[in-house]
Amino acid sequence: MHARAWLALLTLGCGVAFGQSSLVVQRTPIAGFKHHHAQALWPELREGDVLTLIAEPANAHDAQAIRVDWQGQSLGYLPRTLNGAVSRALAEGAPLSARIRHLREHPDPRRRIEIEILLPLAAGP
Repeated sequence: MHARAWLALLTLGCGVAFGQSSLVVQRTPIAGFKHHHAQALWPELREGDVLTLIAEPANAHDAQAIRVDWQGQSLGYLPRTLNGAVSRALAEGAPLSARIRHLREHPDPRRRIEIEILLPLAAGP
């Protein structure tokens, strides 16, 4: 697990504030760009757009699968090699959110969308 993810999970519910409203716990591409709606939605996507993370513990291919949705449309999934910490955090009720960090025209579809996964920080006392 990356240091950022550990920090986020360790500070969960502790009221730790770093002068920001949220902490970036992971940056990752989206897997499955060509197999979901991302390609068709590409012209509408914008950096900063809010995304929804949906755990799919009953997924036949990966019990830790995390689907990434934009306005109710599936863009793809967190890569299997990077979804463990997020899956555990969501299962424990962590209020994670996500947004599009970077969009780029690239021949490799795995490099077109990069997202940030965020953990809101509690306000100080």
